[in-house]
Parts: sequence; C-alpha cells; structure tokens
Amino acid sequence: MAGTDRRRKSEAADFCREDAPAIILVEPQLGENIGMVARAMLNCGLIDLRIVNPREGWDRDKAEKCSSGARLVLDRARFFTSTKEAVADLETIYATTARPRDMVKAMVTPRQAAKESVELATRELKTGILFGKEAKGLHNDDVAMCDAILHLPLNPAFASLNLAQAVLLIGYEWYTMNDDTEERYIPETRSKMARPATKEEVIGFYEHLERELDDSGFLRIEEKRPSMVRNIRNIFARVELTLQEVQTLRGIVAFLSNGRSGGPGKGK
Repeated sequence: MAGTDRRRKSEAADFCREDAPAIILVEPQLGENIGMVARAMLNCGLIDLRIVNPREGWDRDKAEKCSSGARLVLDRARFFTSTKEAVADLETIYATTARPRDMVKAMVTPRQAAKESVELATRELKTGILFGKEAKGLHNDDVAMCDAILHLPLNPAFASLNLAQAVLLIGYEWYTMNDDTEERYIPETRSKMARPATKEEVIGFYEHLERELDDSGFLRIEEKRPSMVRNIRNIFARVELTLQEVQTLRGIVAFLSNGRSGGPGKGK
C-alpha cells in the first residue's frame, strides 16, 4: 500500500519519538527481514532498532532494498552480542512469543502494551519489545528476562506472521496512542470546488430539484407535497455535500429536465 508523501519524506524524523519502545531483534536470519522491520518501524514512528547477533553478519544492501527508504532507522540501528547487553538500559521488556512456555508471566495485548509504554514514558522509563529469530522465536532465557509476554490475538487456527508484520501490528497500536487523527473526516484539498457547500448553495439545489419535480408532476399530490419535500431534503442533508457535488447534482437535474422537454438530453 503506497502512501508516502515524497514531498514530506525529509520530515520523517519529526514524527518519530525518542521515548518510543525499542525494537530488539534477536538473531534475525535475513537482512531482507531487517529492512522490512525498519520500514514497519518508520511507518509507526519507531526509531530505536537493536539487533542481536544477526546471522551471517549485517547485510546492509539487502536490508536497504527491502526498507522502502527507511534509512533513518537503519542508520541508527545498534548491534549487540547478547540480549542482556541490548536491553541493559530498559526498565520494562515485552517478549513476543506464540509458543507456550513453562513460565508464569502476565500476557498482554499489543494495545495494552502500548498503553503501558506511553504511561511509562511519562515517567521517563524506557520500554522494549523482544522478537526472536524467524524460524524458532526467542530462547527461554530471553523470555525469562522479560516482564510480560506480548500476545497478538489472531485466528487461533492460523496465527502465522512474518517478523515485519508483527512489528507493524505492535507499532501501530503504540502510534495510535499518540495520534489525534479524527475517527471520521473528509480530507482537506487544495481545490476550491471541494470545500463544503454553504447552506445557500445546498438550498439552491433543493429549490432547483423541487421546481423540476413540480414540473414533471412528481409532486402533484398537494397534501403530500410538504412531507415529500422534507423527505427529499433530509436524504441529501445526511450527506456532507461539497460545492462540486452540488453543482454536479444540479447538472444532472438540468440534463434530465432537458431530456424530458425534448432538449439535448432526450433519451429513447
């Protein structure tokens, strides 16, 4: 899904926060996966990538090709020889694992982990999320170091995710905790015609439509006319019409009217 505004790409760092959770990859097997993780992180404003003993070293070229330009994350990535070193400065760590472990630990959803991370950040406490190698996941010793297990509630009969997908799902929950995007809105546009129509413009359309409905005989029953007019107006009132849409509707009404009167819009 392509959604990057290339004109704003230089602003990517402005949407990242230093108090965001660290993403710690333990023994990742493919440079391509590291690149896709970097892409997922930058999607969600995460910037602290830590890598523990990547297999066959660090293949920057392969990672960069798969990062879709998330060099900001790759440039800042830090490498460690042990998980213990990678998490040393963190106060709270979540382990991502799908396998049952013989350990008694709290289970949290990505949403709950995000809430906790945001709250901890207000107290200047740093969190991290631990991801194991693609094929086998985390070692038990790594899980033992964590404060809770982060569990993604997915289809229990098919909960398979690749590394970047898991990072994206978890990162998204954190990002939305800090985001004030309206739940429903009409995006702004530079077109003057796409602005919301004024009441004068909308009422002008209503009156145009009603004149044509009167002329066509649709509103011929006098006692029913007021309620029918109100119903028609209420239909359009439920839609947030733009000036362009009002003009299009008036054009449709005019075209149908010309067709009825034998003008250029006349059909069969």
